[in-house]
Parts: sequence; structure tokens; C-alpha cells
Amino acid sequence: MLTTLIQKEMMHHILSVRFVALLVMCLLLVPLTLHINYRNYLQNQVNYQESLKLSTAESEEKPPDAPDPDTEVSKLFLKPTPLSVFAKGLEESLPSYLGMTRNGVKQGSMSLGEAPLSSALGNLDFLFVVSTVFSLLALLFTFDAVAGEREAGTLRITLSNALPRDLFLWSKLIGGYIVFVVPFLVAFLLGLLLLVSQGFPLGESDIFLRVLSLTLVSLLYIGVFFAIGTVISTYLDNSKTALIIAFTVWVLAVLIAPRAGFLTAKLIAPTRAIQSVYMEKTAIRNNLNTEKEQAIGEKIIGTIGTSINFNEDMAKIRELREPIDAEYRQKFQEQVGKVDREYQREKQRQESVGENLSRITPTASLIYLAMNLAETGKIKRNTYFQMGTRYYNQLETAYFSEIADDQFATIARFTSSKPPEPKKLAPPPDMVETSLSETVRHSVVDLLLLCFLAVVLITVAFLKFFSLDI
Repeated sequence: MLTTLIQKEMMHHILSVRFVALLVMCLLLVPLTLHINYRNYLQNQVNYQESLKLSTAESEEKPPDAPDPDTEVSKLFLKPTPLSVFAKGLEESLPSYLGMTRNGVKQGSMSLGEAPLSSALGNLDFLFVVSTVFSLLALLFTFDAVAGEREAGTLRITLSNALPRDLFLWSKLIGGYIVFVVPFLVAFLLGLLLLVSQGFPLGESDIFLRVLSLTLVSLLYIGVFFAIGTVISTYLDNSKTALIIAFTVWVLAVLIAPRAGFLTAKLIAPTRAIQSVYMEKTAIRNNLNTEKEQAIGEKIIGTIGTSINFNEDMAKIRELREPIDAEYRQKFQEQVGKVDREYQREKQRQESVGENLSRITPTASLIYLAMNLAETGKIKRNTYFQMGTRYYNQLETAYFSEIADDQFATIARFTSSKPPEPKKLAPPPDMVETSLSETVRHSVVDLLLLCFLAVVLITVAFLKFFSLDI
């Protein structure tokens, strides 16, 4: 009996105009967005390689010398990921490179003159199509599943034949869902074939498993909106009212609530701009340099006197200034570390508040989960900045700590008959890849929320339908 009801429901949808709309959307949007974004990824890959070559050539032609605290002696570039064709995520918002200076890590980014106007309109990628377009189509498939039959009077006739209510509602859900996901999966498969024909590395085990995971998560998300539409349909007896309510719910859940969460977080937990933090660290260095020069001057004058012969007394001066220089370098690291830790706490608190508030909708959970699976989300961003910090600490130990910029060190550089050879710096580290298991572990909250919503909404729909007065 259930199979017959499912077949009847499938035929009802296949013969409707909404199925034609779904088919057109799937066949046009999914392969087209994958193709366009893969071409964009190839261009980003070329830009990344050119940036690496240019940076290497510059360092070989002019070896780094950083008496100026703001000089970038080395750069850690952000490598684009092929999975960005599915979800661009944060990749285009991250700085293109992290510059290593004595004042800390400086973020390099695209200049305003090069920023494309299209960035103001948002990204059109697979994640956008699923989260926005298919969620709306899922509601259009289900808003009249029960309300339409109640309004037409066919529900009373159907249930008068001793048909169990649970079978009737399951047939609505399963039949509509099958008709919906088959065109989606076919279009997605066509898009993958198009990508593979252009060189996309789908055969790599990690990429294949991530693409498969993205597909399953998308199907789960569509199922959540099928459940939302069914709940609306069981609570209303007029299909026009159900359509208006369904569209209102979609606007709130997809367009407004995820963004409102972060707007609220900015009011609850405000934070400083990164530029002000960098300026604060620069001010700390300048103040400590002034104090250090005064301390070194007093020490030299108290030991050698005011008559200084830099050619003869340079070894003595170096011996006197080195412990003071080390002391103030330690003070700088402590004070700058405190500023960085406070800023990171502010940022993490604001982001955590916004992230948790936005999770009241399934769309936010899908976006966070899909971005992490595509390696363009929070995990990739945190790994990028952590590697920049580690690289800076490496340069601080091996290079920056040996540079002094007080007046006596400057005089020594200019009066030295043999200037020191520029030191060869350690190359930037390769980006650490996060395993799929680690990604799932970080995203388990969003996965469980989607599953929880699907189960709860379906349960609510069945409970209401069982108690419905036909």
C-alpha cells in the first residue's frame, strides 16, 4: 500500500509545473556554477604560483634586511583549494598573504582598485544554490502536501478508506523527496563529469570523500526543509495561506536569521579593528626603543664616558648594550603577546556569540559544515593564521631577535668597514591539510543540529496530523 501511495505522489509531482521548474534549475544552475567556479579556481592557482615566483625573485635579488620594523622580510601565501568550486566560503575574504615584520604578522590583501564589483553581490556557488534555491523549492514542493488536499476535500475521502494516517503522510514525504532529489543528483553528477573532464582531481581519496560528504549533507538539508514544509502544511487548511507562511519562514531562516546573529554579536561583544592592534604594537615598540636607547646611553656614558671612539670602543659598547637589548626585547614580546591575546579573546568571543546565535536556523549549520568540508571555512582560516604565527615565531628566534635598532646599533652598522652579510631566511612552511575525520569532529555540532531538526520536525508533523480533525 505504501509503495502505491508513493508512486501516486511521485506522478502527482512529476506532472506538475513545479517539477519542470526544479528540473530547469538543477540542469542549469548546478553544472554551470561548478564549471564557472572551477575556471575561477584555475585562475587563482595561476595567481598563487606567480606570487610565489615574484616573492622568491625579489628575495634573491634583494635579500631581506629589516632595520625598519614595518619591512616585510618574508610572505606566507594562501594556497587556493580545489574544493572551493563547491563552496568559496572564507577563501576570498582571507588576506592573500601574511607578511612577516618585526612588529608582527601583517595581513596583505587585494587593493581596493582590484576588488571586483561582483564581490558586493555575493558568491554564486554550489553551496549558495543548495542553501538558498533548493531550500525554497523544497518548501514549494511540500507547502500544500496536506493543506491542499484538505482544501480540495480529497483528504477526507482518502482517509475514509481505512488508510492509516502514518502511511499517508510517509507517502507524501518520501514520494516528494524522491522526485526532488533525483534531478538534483543527476545534475550534480553531470557537473562532476564536467569538472573531471577539465582536470578536477576527483580521483584523490580525500577529495572524493569530501565531495561525497557534501552531497549527503546537502540531501540532509533538503530533507530538513521538506519537514518544515510538511509541518506548515499540517497546521493550515488553506494552501494560499500555507504558501505565504512557507515563504515567510524561508526568508527568515535563510536570508535574515543567519546574518542577524552576527549583527547582534557585534553589539553584545564588540572588538577592535586589526589595524588598531597593529598600531598599538608599533607604539609599544617605539616607546620601548626610546627607553632602551636612554638606558644604553646612560650605561655607556657611566662606563666609558662622553668621549667615545666608535672604532676602538665598539666591542665594549656591544658588550654593554647586549644585556639591555635582550631585556627590552623580552619586555616587547611580553607586552605584544598580551595585546595579541586580548585581541584574540575579543575576536573569538564575538565570533562564538554570532555563530551560536545564527545556528537557530538550519541554513547556518549547512554553511558552516559545507565550508569546512570544502576546506574554505573556519578550520582553514584558523590553520592559515596559526601557521603565520608559527612562522613569525621561527623568524623571531632565528632573525628578528638579532636585529637592534637603537642609535648605537645604527651607528655601528654605518661605521662598520664590513657590513654583515644578509641572513638567509627559512622558507615559509607548506599549508597543513586537515583530515576528513578531523573536519567532521570540528563540525559535529552542525551535523547533529541538522539531524535533530529533521527528526523533531517530522515528529511534530506526524503528531499534528494524527490529531487533525478532518
